[in-house]
Amino acid sequence: MPDDIFSSILHKGTDRLKVGIVCYPTYGGSGVIATELGYGLSQQGHDVHFICYNQPARLDLREGQITFHMVNVVSYPLFEFPPYTLALSSKIYEVMRDSQLDVVHVHYAIPHSTAAFLAKQMLPDSPAKIITTLHGTDVRLIGIDPSYKHITKFSIEQSDGVTAVSNSLADVTIKEFGLRKPIEVVPNFVDTQVFTRQENEHMRRKYARPYEKIVCHISNFREVKKVPNVIRIFEKISRAVPSKLLLVGNGPDFRNCVDLVTQLRLDHQVFFLDFIKDVPNVLSISDLFLLPSENESFGLAALEALSCEVPVIASRVGGLPEVIVDGECGYLVESNDLDRMAGLAIELLKDDHLRRRMGRAGRNLAELKYGLHDVVRQYARYYEAVINE
Repeated sequence: MPDDIFSSILHKGTDRLKVGIVCYPTYGGSGVIATELGYGLSQQGHDVHFICYNQPARLDLREGQITFHMVNVVSYPLFEFPPYTLALSSKIYEVMRDSQLDVVHVHYAIPHSTAAFLAKQMLPDSPAKIITTLHGTDVRLIGIDPSYKHITKFSIEQSDGVTAVSNSLADVTIKEFGLRKPIEVVPNFVDTQVFTRQENEHMRRKYARPYEKIVCHISNFREVKKVPNVIRIFEKISRAVPSKLLLVGNGPDFRNCVDLVTQLRLDHQVFFLDFIKDVPNVLSISDLFLLPSENESFGLAALEALSCEVPVIASRVGGLPEVIVDGECGYLVESNDLDRMAGLAIELLKDDHLRRRMGRAGRNLAELKYGLHDVVRQYARYYEAVINE
């Protein structure tokens, strides 16, 4: 690498960086955080390049210095499964070469950190640093499977920097993989200017009568989210409090949830909203958020609810105790204790003063600890530190 190029990178300080972001372009937490991080970096003057097989769900290219690069995954009869990792590696290589990236920030280790490593091997003179952010199931579930564990550990350790979204996830990763590389904890975040409570009586009337409460859950309906338990908890709530349930999202458990709603005769009380973009509006008409997950590395949906002044009742698992202050902005309960969750929910929904006080406490927490611009600056400082190494 020419000395003048290295010198210019070394002394960038807080100057404009060229950052490539690799993520899954879905409504899942890793894709959402990656997209919002790109926006935040762009707003702070950095040049951002998204590298994905589809445009990320929350990405609006009309804003800021953001470029989208499509990964074209070719299907061929010989391949039972299209070689996504190789196509992604080639595209990362092209963007690194043509845009002279300073950082390639990959979200979700599998297979993105592997693809970034391959791209860097193809372009050894590039000064670009590879940073991997671990989001949860990429290491806790898929990454520790014997089919992937060795390549996942190798790819993470070949990264120039590694971050995790919670202390809980960092600890699990170090334990499961025996990593020697340090992990920087940078929490997930929320744009508190977007996720702010806005009264919308017209929208609220679409789902509930004035005297009814609205309970909400948002997820990708994977088994770990325990969405059927949300319905079972709501069935107990509905016996004590006139209420409706909004289920936002879709995924593998969707059909089971529809069948369970019918079985429990809740068809007129439960609304399935699929994936939607106006999440703040849905949260703004909600009185309570339920998240009885089997595990959560952070709980981004819970943070977005808190930012909209919605108390959260969630499982005491993973990173959720780092987000929810038990008894102040919601409650933490053992994940299989549905009766306890329902009892606390009924208590909250019957006490408007307590519910509003918890809502304000959640909003204050989101603003103080998890604001978008503060966490984006934390990422930018980490980029600088890795570059200067």
